[in-house]
Amino acid sequence: MSKQFVTEAIMLAIYGELMSPSQPVEYLIPASTIYELDEFIQSPEPIMPYSGDDQYVRKIMQEMSQFFQDPFNRKRLEKGLIAPWSKVPFTFPNGVTLTIIKVEDNAMWGEIFDPVETQLLLTSMRFEVPLITDQPDYQDRILEYIVPVQFYDVDDFEFALEQGISLTELQEP
Repeated sequence: MSKQFVTEAIMLAIYGELMSPSQPVEYLIPASTIYELDEFIQSPEPIMPYSGDDQYVRKIMQEMSQFFQDPFNRKRLEKGLIAPWSKVPFTFPNGVTLTIIKVEDNAMWGEIFDPVETQLLLTSMRFEVPLITDQPDYQDRILEYIVPVQFYDVDDFEFALEQGISLTELQEP
């Protein structure tokens, strides 16, 4: 049985180790983050601090974008992502499955979280699956507003994968 995590597509491009886990993993990815890849690719703002790393990440993002724009894969997404919370899985080597999910931003938190952050939180809540992120300010806001999701910093991914902390352990008094 694979472990499940919610994340966004760009995280998989930036942190290549997420695509080479030590055991099977399923990533639940809001569809909007797939479409967001092209915005990041075209942006003049650096994604990574070093030029070589930035070029490499943009290349990986371009490959991901092309994968999902492939006519077969695009058609699978178009036909499969009709209703809210519908899912389309894509299986990759190394025991990785990317499950793309149609998530509707319901503005539940107003301006506290942007639409992508909201979709990640809603996905994590809906499927009771931990979130993987690399944004300390996002993590701080999740804690500050007591959003009922479990999350891990990307630096703790191996811990989350190997051992982690279950929701029941968190809820015990």
